[in-house]
Amino acid sequence: MTTQTSDAHAGAHARPRVKKPRKPFSLKRMFRPERLVLYALAAVSFFILAGPLLWMLSSSLKSSDTVLANPPTALPTEWRFQNYLDVFDQVPFGTYLLNSLFVATTVTVVALLLHSMAAYSLARLHFPGRDKIFLLILCTLMVPFTVIAVPLFIIVDWLGWVDTYQGLIVPMIPHAFGIFLLRQFYLSVPRELEEAAILDGASLIKVYWHIILPLSRPVLAALGIFFFLANWNNFLWPLIVTQDQSLWVVQLGIQQFRGQYASNYNLIMAASTCAALPTLILFFVLQRRLVEGIKMTGLKG
Repeated sequence: MTTQTSDAHAGAHARPRVKKPRKPFSLKRMFRPERLVLYALAAVSFFILAGPLLWMLSSSLKSSDTVLANPPTALPTEWRFQNYLDVFDQVPFGTYLLNSLFVATTVTVVALLLHSMAAYSLARLHFPGRDKIFLLILCTLMVPFTVIAVPLFIIVDWLGWVDTYQGLIVPMIPHAFGIFLLRQFYLSVPRELEEAAILDGASLIKVYWHIILPLSRPVLAALGIFFFLANWNNFLWPLIVTQDQSLWVVQLGIQQFRGQYASNYNLIMAASTCAALPTLILFFVLQRRLVEGIKMTGLKG
């Protein structure tokens, strides 16, 4: 009797799951009032967010007269792809792109390493004043960069880092947001993983390098996108700390197309398109990691 009962249970568990049939496509369901409102809001949001980018792309292919035409035209009357070649011919724009790439990448890599170390120590290690130190770090988020720009320049000038890559890179590495984001993630990591590794003879450095860093890849990817975009689009600090044009970044190079009495707006738009293209590619390639990393940081406070 028991065998028959167990066989009956096994047969019940072995039954394949029957998929529910999908509802047939219906125009009536698609065009419900609430769906139409969502479609309208999505369309308006798209034009608000993507409209300036599309206008920039269109203006980059116009002549200088067509850009300032009144009334404005959405599409170029004459497609001038020569504008992109003129951008690289008139100024060393390729050098500016390479400088931005080097500075943004270096700041991102070094910041992720140092911020992860600081966040791990604030989340896991116990030492006097730990919470107060973390509170002081968070307080720096309330201070805008324009307030510390002049004192920071004085320090950089005293170190002899004006017109150097060190002056462009080192002051941009510390940021409280990165430490805060990583600390929130490390608080959600189970302690059992670290305790098991320590019982096996691993040191804190090995635990950090072989366990914590691999687990925090999604958060590091999200934070890396933030750091890279912020430093790629940085204008104020490179303008303050560099006078040598060979060290200029792409944001400073765009302003060279602005004259005292007139500006080549078509070339400005072409240069801006070239500057925006790497960031757009980076965002679309890593957008899934970005969303995943942000979701993972809020698991535990």
